[in-house]
Amino acid sequence: MKSFFVSACLLIFCAGSFAQSAPQSTDPDAQALIAKSRALLEAEKTKDVAVLNNLLSEDFRSIDVAGDFSSRKEMLGSAQEGFVKDFLFYEPQALRIDNDSVLVSYNTAITLSDAVIQELAEDNLTWPRYSKISDLWVRQDGDWKLKFEQVTPVRAMY
Repeated sequence: MKSFFVSACLLIFCAGSFAQSAPQSTDPDAQALIAKSRALLEAEKTKDVAVLNNLLSEDFRSIDVAGDFSSRKEMLGSAQEGFVKDFLFYEPQALRIDNDSVLVSYNTAITLSDAVIQELAEDNLTWPRYSKISDLWVRQDGDWKLKFEQVTPVRAMY
């Protein structure tokens, strides 16, 4: 039994040492856009509509966890209402599509505001805490703008 425990611990240690972390891009645009994606969530948390207004393209669209489309106006409105109470931002990756577009994806754990949680409960709805977000950034007039975002709920697989 003791040798089984030692073997199991050794196996776990070896697996952990061989695990690879997500590759970090050396592309300076990619790193800047990962920072902008994080800033987007921070602006939602702090209700900073001016920052969001600057980050979003005029024709911005998103798909939320329910699969519904949202507009720029709706995103600004939900930020102003204080939809996000807190968040974790982790495992970002960036993929350059061409010179003027980069796809940034990352994982999040979002805590909703108490008011939003209460509204959802009144409608017998829930919101997934964990999600994968993909942001499509495009260069417009020399500046990077968020053109499209998709939020995909992540559920535990056992």
